[in-house]
Amino acid sequence: MGKRIVAASWWGTALLTLTAGAAVADQVARPLAAAVAIGLNVLGVGIFFWAYAVAVRRSRSDAIGIGGLFFLAGDVAPRPVRRSLLASLVAQVAVGLSTAAARPFTSLAFGVLAPLYGLALIGLWGAKHGRFGSRSEGRSG
Repeated sequence: MGKRIVAASWWGTALLTLTAGAAVADQVARPLAAAVAIGLNVLGVGIFFWAYAVAVRRSRSDAIGIGGLFFLAGDVAPRPVRRSLLASLVAQVAVGLSTAAARPFTSLAFGVLAPLYGLALIGLWGAKHGRFGSRSEGRSG
């Protein structure tokens, strides 16, 4: 369930890591690294709105919280899925920050935008596959 979303997150992480790492080593690779980081950010924006639309549709019957949706907090996702998606996000943040710090004032600064991709995929997984309580739970009358 949701294996493609998890795989997509890790593919994006690998692509960011490879291109940003190459750009730290050789400035010829910087335009490609910037394009990848910006591309992941743009994809992340689109996926974020997709996840939001799915979550809004589900919210008619399910009590969806932001922490559960975008960080899989609580019992929203199985532990291996939560760990994998959050690890991918943390890796994207680490790569973006560390490569931008390694070559400050260069196009590697765009790497800090890329983690929106990982965060959006977490939200999509949560919106499509997350386990949330019913809206009717806890209501009286």
